[in-house]
Amino acid sequence: MKPNFLWGGSISAAQCEGAWNVDGKSPVEIDYATVASNDSMRTISYVTETGVNGIAGNFGLGMPEYAKRIEVDGEYYSNRNGIDFYNNYKEDILLFAEMGFKSLNLSISWARIYPCGIEKGINWEGVEFYRSVLLELKKYNIEPICTLFKYDMPVYFEEQLGGWKNKKLIDEFLAFAKVCFEEYKDLVKYWITFNEINVDIILQGVILGIENNISSAFVRVHHQLLASAKAVKMAHQINPEYKIGCMICSMITYPLTPNPKDILAVQKKMQDIFWYCGDVMVRGNYPTYSSRIWKENNVELAISLDDEKVLREGKVDFYAFSYYSSSALTAQKSELSVTGNMSSGIENPYLEKSEWGWTMDPDGLKYALHEIYDRYQIPLLIVENGLGARDTLNDDGTVHDDYRINYLRTHIQKVIEACGEGVDLIGYNSWGCIDLIAASTGQISKRYGYIYVDIDDNGNGTYERYRKDSFYWYKKVIESNGKNLD
Repeated sequence: MKPNFLWGGSISAAQCEGAWNVDGKSPVEIDYATVASNDSMRTISYVTETGVNGIAGNFGLGMPEYAKRIEVDGEYYSNRNGIDFYNNYKEDILLFAEMGFKSLNLSISWARIYPCGIEKGINWEGVEFYRSVLLELKKYNIEPICTLFKYDMPVYFEEQLGGWKNKKLIDEFLAFAKVCFEEYKDLVKYWITFNEINVDIILQGVILGIENNISSAFVRVHHQLLASAKAVKMAHQINPEYKIGCMICSMITYPLTPNPKDILAVQKKMQDIFWYCGDVMVRGNYPTYSSRIWKENNVELAISLDDEKVLREGKVDFYAFSYYSSSALTAQKSELSVTGNMSSGIENPYLEKSEWGWTMDPDGLKYALHEIYDRYQIPLLIVENGLGARDTLNDDGTVHDDYRINYLRTHIQKVIEACGEGVDLIGYNSWGCIDLIAASTGQISKRYGYIYVDIDDNGNGTYERYRKDSFYWYKKVIESNGKNLD
């Protein structure tokens, strides 16, 4: 690997910080999501403007516009406490430094910087909190990779403006981005505008098949694409040294059989939910197949000449992506379904699955690296890859997680192979490098980290941190720049 390769890990504000309503911060959407399980979905309760109560899916799926989020007695909202990174960030960063991290992908919560939008003004306590975090990273020579929007939509914007369907949110986002770009000008080089920007399309239509919602998802994503492009241009004007990236949820899909209909089905799915956003953000315009997608989903986008200009001028510098698993697809009917990170498909008989039904496919990561790099020819960055599993904290404070080491070892080996074959990869940041709240289920028992955090799915525990076996293993990987994977 390159001498300056960015070995590290990833976290997010909404899933680890806690302190959901202190020091001026306002709540975000996921602060109202219940805890689910590996076979059920989180829910959010609400009341409409006319006083009708209801329950929406995770991430606000099926939520009426301008509805108010409400608490339900007896429910535990795990994201509100997270792992209390807000009060423990120095200890956690010290542990990252002990592992030898070269980089940390973290998100900056919009609701901590602009709790109630431009009208109510900047929350300087939030600005200073992230400055302190970034200075702590600098102390240990850990390169921050900052994401501006990562599953933490401020509830204020949903309830007052109707969310991303309202084009006014673009200006709100740019005001937030401007504060970050200017205040942390000397502390950050790498920025990501939107985390897994294609997920809204995936969830609303392809997986859940919610009627009438898929067209709205494309409108919301269009506004996010415009906001991202404007942010990219702004960032380059503020600091020409900035490197700004997109971040896409990778949807690697294989045809189940050699049947040509299966091949075409896979091509269509990859266009619909994987290539669509990346093509716009890297190339600066909507791809030719977008007209088919819009027609099939009754999408009406009011794309002006100015919008086209914005997209052309706001092309990203690098392509970041998440990868956990792959799926298969057939044009024929099948009941053998599997799930993954925001994905679903047909069970692949050649792959093992995790407890949560996610296939484990290191070859798929190598395939993704080559496909993405050959398509775009700009530097790539892995910002999420890991295994969610149940860990046991032993009486002596140890956690033996060979299963996680095996998963990471096989995936990193494929990363090294791809780089040796010409892929330009900036770094590898595994998810999540310390146990945190799972976005899909709200559980912490679905653990990803090298560091065990002593809390359960109901928030009970000491919040003490413990080094897992994978902690020491990853330390050796970084020290050897990927040469020692034993």
